[in-house]
Amino acid sequence: MFTRTCRSAVSAVRGCLRYNSTSAAPPVASASAATPAMVPIPQLTEPEYASRVVDGRSLRPPYQLPKTHGIPVATLHLRSYHPRLLDLFVHFVGHAATALGIPVSKPVHLPTQRRLWTVIRGPFVHKKSQENFERRTHKRLIKAWDANPEAVDMLVQYLEKHLAAGVGMRAVKWTRAPVGVGRKTLESVMGELRLDQQVRAEKVKALGEQIVKEELAAAASTAKESAVTAKAESA
Repeated sequence: MFTRTCRSAVSAVRGCLRYNSTSAAPPVASASAATPAMVPIPQLTEPEYASRVVDGRSLRPPYQLPKTHGIPVATLHLRSYHPRLLDLFVHFVGHAATALGIPVSKPVHLPTQRRLWTVIRGPFVHKKSQENFERRTHKRLIKAWDANPEAVDMLVQYLEKHLAAGVGMRAVKWTRAPVGVGRKTLESVMGELRLDQQVRAEKVKALGEQIVKEELAAAASTAKESAVTAKAESA
């Protein structure tokens, strides 16, 4: 009996509270009046974003700059025995290239190099007890396009200075020859030969005739010596 009265009292109190909350609620305004006007967010360019201090930027993936002409300028080969450390340095390389304005590709996973060694556990009678050791070399490849050679040199020097311990890097850079390099090379070679344009043919012809005369004289002398030798042998 007592429990029933307690339950009824609790339900009555809840009903009163629900009635008071619904009656005291203010009228709901329209959605247009309650929602403030949307302020357009200015779009930041990549140089402006790179020049600002953004907390936690290193935790985000690097921004991939678009290629302008598709001309390769460098290739970075990275390798390490620790895949997590290698991925961390690859992430660092992407941010460094973006800061310098160099378009780079996403890291390409090259085949993992695997080496095995089998060593005996002990000498003498323990020949059959052997132990296997394995070493895996993880590799990544990053390619850079459309950049000034000075910017590429700056990137390579920066990465070599801040190279992570346990990560190896090999950089292959391409340089473009200027227009007209073939003509300049031909002129320099012709200048080293020191041949006169007017008498070049005459000199070559005279040299050929001299060589022919020397060869004929040598052949005649050889024939004469062989004839004298044959006559002496017959006598």
